[in-house]
Amino acid sequence: MKAIQLEQPKHFRVIEVPEPGKPEPGEALVRVVRVGICGTDYSGYLGKMPFFSYPRIPGHELGVEVVVVGEGVTNVKPGDKAAVEPYINCQRCYSCTRGHTNCCENHLTLGVHCDGGLRRLFTVPARKLHVSTKLTFEQLALVETLGIGQHAINRANPRTDETVFVIGAGPIGLASIEFAKHAGARVIVMDLLPQRLKFVREKMGVSETIHSKGVLADDVKTFTDMTGGKLGNVVVDATGSAKSMNVAYNFVGFAGRLVWVGITQDELHFTQPLMHRREMTFLASRNALAHEFTRIIQLIEDGKLDTQPWITHRAPMDAMISAFPTWLKPETGVVKAMVEVS
Repeated sequence: MKAIQLEQPKHFRVIEVPEPGKPEPGEALVRVVRVGICGTDYSGYLGKMPFFSYPRIPGHELGVEVVVVGEGVTNVKPGDKAAVEPYINCQRCYSCTRGHTNCCENHLTLGVHCDGGLRRLFTVPARKLHVSTKLTFEQLALVETLGIGQHAINRANPRTDETVFVIGAGPIGLASIEFAKHAGARVIVMDLLPQRLKFVREKMGVSETIHSKGVLADDVKTFTDMTGGKLGNVVVDATGSAKSMNVAYNFVGFAGRLVWVGITQDELHFTQPLMHRREMTFLASRNALAHEFTRIIQLIEDGKLDTQPWITHRAPMDAMISAFPTWLKPETGVVKAMVEVS
């Protein structure tokens, strides 16, 4: 069976792997139909993802069909279409027993710490499958990305009378915008790339955007000019850029919350008196929780979350290796690339 392996940064190759055997109790054998490509995959390709290990079969944004289930599995059956919650948790550590399955102490993410879905068949714990009878495989492959944004917004818990400022309008930023809107908050978005802000305005219905020139004082002034002098109640940095993450707290108002949902390998530095004076709360946001997958599927099924604008690029598995480097280029306008596996 063919699979795509990221052998080392910037080097994919096609490999042969054995077909999986009969699933063990509690497991399900799934057929991979669609794989979404996200910032983690790009960072892994560039060698900038701190949790990525090599060689690795990538792929964690997955739309799959259940083929066979193991003994004791009752939540899915053969033929079911499902999104995969790719965060494999141990269920035994202190974090897991407290419900924080997204940051299990023995955590493994498919396609990052262990092999993922860029192959036709693989086995996954059945409890990690979220079934829908209505969604397409491409919609199911989008659920994980949306879950990252939902979890980031849930971490800050914005109110309807608050302003959420999202820095970075890549896929995770867009997912954060989506759920800030669902929270009823006012949403302002900043990015360096005008085409991303155009997408936010035209496809996501967010009219208040800031084209950053990379000058902090100018960007802060532009923001406060839009808000009548107020800074953000919630600031979400979805850039993965240490430069941005180091200065994002300047946009946080009194008693505000800063959520870092991007990841960097660089150290972060901030001036503590400003944080102290404004009594800011700094929050990390990692992965998503099972109930967030369930909510996203329901929102899409109910027509309350439009996935149509998201998928901008597609490639069959045989063409992915050659197409992948082009998806890294901002001028190609990639929002979400989708790999057609089977």
